[in-house]
Amino acid sequence: MPCLLLIGTSRPALAADATLPDCGLARGLRPCIALVLSGGGARGLSHVGVIEVLERERIPVDLIAGTSMGAIIGGLHASGLGAGRLEQLLQDLDWDALFANRLPRESLPPRRKDEDQEISPAIEIGLGRDGTPMLPLGPVSSRGLELLLRRYVLPVRSVSDFDRLPIPFRAVATDMESGVAVVFDRGDLAQALRASMSVPGVFPPSEVQGRLLGDGGLVDNLPVEVARRRGADRVIAVNVGTPLAGRESLGTVVGLTAQMINILTEQNVQRSLASLRPDVDLLIAPALGTLSSADFGRSRELIARGREAAHALLPQLRKLALTEDRWLALQARRQGPTRPAAPIISLRFEGADVSQPQQQAAALASRPGQAFDVNQVEADTRTLSATGDYLHADYRLEDLPAGTGLVFSLVEKPWGPDYFRLGLEMASDFAGRGDFNLKLGHNRHWLSSSGTEWRNRAQIGSVPRWFSELYQPLGGVTSSGAQVFVALQGELERRRLDVYQAIGPEQDGADAVLQARHARSAARLGLDLGRTLGALGEVRIGLSSLRELTVAELTRDAGPIGSPSSERTRERGLRAAVLIDQLDHVSFPRSGHRLRLMVEAGRRRLMPDAGTVRDEDYRRLEADAQRVLSRAAHTLDAGLRWRQASQSAPLGRQAYALGGFHNLSGYAVDQLDGNATLLARLTWTLRLNTQPVLTRGFFAGATLEAGNAWRDAAAADLRTLRPGSSLFLGADTGLGPLYFGTTWAPQGSLGLFLRLGRP
Repeated sequence: MPCLLLIGTSRPALAADATLPDCGLARGLRPCIALVLSGGGARGLSHVGVIEVLERERIPVDLIAGTSMGAIIGGLHASGLGAGRLEQLLQDLDWDALFANRLPRESLPPRRKDEDQEISPAIEIGLGRDGTPMLPLGPVSSRGLELLLRRYVLPVRSVSDFDRLPIPFRAVATDMESGVAVVFDRGDLAQALRASMSVPGVFPPSEVQGRLLGDGGLVDNLPVEVARRRGADRVIAVNVGTPLAGRESLGTVVGLTAQMINILTEQNVQRSLASLRPDVDLLIAPALGTLSSADFGRSRELIARGREAAHALLPQLRKLALTEDRWLALQARRQGPTRPAAPIISLRFEGADVSQPQQQAAALASRPGQAFDVNQVEADTRTLSATGDYLHADYRLEDLPAGTGLVFSLVEKPWGPDYFRLGLEMASDFAGRGDFNLKLGHNRHWLSSSGTEWRNRAQIGSVPRWFSELYQPLGGVTSSGAQVFVALQGELERRRLDVYQAIGPEQDGADAVLQARHARSAARLGLDLGRTLGALGEVRIGLSSLRELTVAELTRDAGPIGSPSSERTRERGLRAAVLIDQLDHVSFPRSGHRLRLMVEAGRRRLMPDAGTVRDEDYRRLEADAQRVLSRAAHTLDAGLRWRQASQSAPLGRQAYALGGFHNLSGYAVDQLDGNATLLARLTWTLRLNTQPVLTRGFFAGATLEAGNAWRDAAAADLRTLRPGSSLFLGADTGLGPLYFGTTWAPQGSLGLFLRLGRP
């Protein structure tokens, strides 16, 4: 475990006369040179350019001390990665994926994907173990960073004393409870690097030996004194800290919070700079201008700025250079360990309290008896993360006498296993018609040790709704990622249905004539037996039961009815469904596909308040297909939807309807109804920004649509399809997708719309 040296406490740090190999003025050798690297987020990538110049000029570095991004760059270099390898690594990285708060959606289990269909995953609230509401500890996940660090320090995994690394090393973090600096001098190098870079409000903090550790920049962003205490005679300090923002950036909570952190950081940096000795130490301050701590995508430019700053000090640096022979000898002595990992002989999990990660063991590619493969282990770590149960999912290797022990280190989300999501749905056509719904989702993971989940959805507003499902896995996950399950569902819903005057194939639909308005209350029960298909999707077969009450509230001829006519419906049937979902996002997807097929058949009874009770067979078929392709900022989304029912229509309102934005744009909502509907839609979107604020992105787009509704499937005729279209601006917000634009149909009408929520 790491040894934490607490600066400012009674516990002593390493003695000032502790010797470093190869150097020391006190021993009559050349001066010991420490490279001190400051934090600064993406600006810290310029450290690589400085290291490149030091290597080329044969400047010996006997110790590295770093904070935050300086610790990461310095730690990787201290473990044996040269500047050239570091530069290649940084330029090859997909930074958006590295810091993504969520794994790629297409790799998630079907249940996690299904939750996205109802409510945006951007805002997740939970209950702590004591029942108090909790928010996530940071909006940016460190999962990708942890795996990256673990991969590149694997060659030195057996080195627990940081003085025995190819270059001795120190990393600085902050104890978030006491506020003191914490200096890592031994232990798990990857963990030390991650702990040092835990910017408050951005990354969740790390817990090491029971201490909650945050970003070291809060207390010592340029750790000059840490290097001196270790025995450095001369310091080369590289300061890339983010300057204070101007008044124009202080108009938001985010801007003020960032400024407060920068003020704390800048104060301790100034103290470190004041301790530098002009005639002994060197300060390299790359001219980074407006390059910010978030500009990871500009790594090439940042590295170049570091290189230029070091070049400007070449006369002073060259005074410290070694001869070529001495340089080669030094590099030879610093060759890091290259021993590959032995075959895996054991696999275990640690850190899980409520969850049962061993149920995923069969789905992991890494198994005892196999050779260690870092790509497989990283994929296994992502498989564990995809369950949505863990704040951190990491691994480590244990060098055992007979081989390698693989340990998955898990930290459960402190705001779980009860998770809540909040969504909002709003629509207006600027002509007096609109809807409003407030949504609350609840998902309880691990209701039992076998993995029982309880999902609830509550909705108030225009369409009151409550849905609940109890999901019970039957056994663990198989090697293919599949799992058998049973699911019991219940749903209550009430909605108003508009019935419009039917229009003929050649008839214009611009002036929609409302014939009646119904209120329909429904209660559904279902019991399914299913099997997941790994991350692809799932199949289900089960029983369904439905009770409906349809009441005519308004008719065109009579107006409000004193004693409204009504009709009750009861159904019992069998259903089967297949779902394949590989979209990267539910709203404004950029790639992937989604296929859904549902068939249902059974017996139903219709009981009007006046007339004859009727029993009949019913059949329904629903099919959806979607394919999404992107190139640069442009996306094409092609969708096809078919609905078909063989059943009577309660009070004249048939089973399915079209009309409304993206549901045959240019027609009133649900203007066309029938027992058979077809809708084809081609959507083009242009992503307007690549670094969104408070959204996943802003978009401009357009749709071309064609569809119609028929009395039954036999009457369906592609020659009678009606075209529709829309132009819109959109944003994928934390509450759901937001659209504003215009709709038009040649046989329909021109209109404006505003919508928050999926069409």
